[in-house]
Amino acid sequence: MSASSATAYRQYNEDQLVVALQDGNQEAFAEIYDRYWRLLYRLAYKKLRSRETAEELVQDLFVSIWTKRNQTTIRELRPYLLTALRFSIINHIESLRVHDRFIAYYESFLHQPATEPADELSLQDLTDAVERCLLTLPEKSQQVFRMSRFEYLTIPEIAQRLDLSEKTVEYHLTRSLKVVRENLRNLGSLALFFLIQ
Repeated sequence: MSASSATAYRQYNEDQLVVALQDGNQEAFAEIYDRYWRLLYRLAYKKLRSRETAEELVQDLFVSIWTKRNQTTIRELRPYLLTALRFSIINHIESLRVHDRFIAYYESFLHQPATEPADELSLQDLTDAVERCLLTLPEKSQQVFRMSRFEYLTIPEIAQRLDLSEKTVEYHLTRSLKVVRENLRNLGSLALFFLIQ
């Protein structure tokens, strides 16, 4: 990008930048990035207190804006970016909470005396049992389940990563949960974590 070209895009207002972005103009995208990256990073860092996570969320947001530039309607650029970042932060915090709940549940499970043979099921045994169930499902359903239950991603995050609608992700997750639920019903209390909708 030449200096004169970069200077020209700095004069663009938000509406002009959005139109150029949707036309696939990389220079317009670069200007949007330069104009808003620092603001978004500061806001993410203020909420999360982690430089690495703040950078990751902001980078993911800009990647999404570029890759989905023809699928997304942006009426006002700044409010759109701030709202998208807000949802990314919420999804990240929620995924951490899900992970923390699982760790707390599993740790409490480990310290409980086994009252019946099924309670002695180890996490590895449970994971193996889940994997066997998943092999009976289509690949996309397997992928959605693993991202939800093993990577602790939310439905919007999975939809974004797999480039699917949220309804499609919900369908695959519901389908896979039904199969896993039917097969793990008698495998002990730890299995309940995987059965929660």
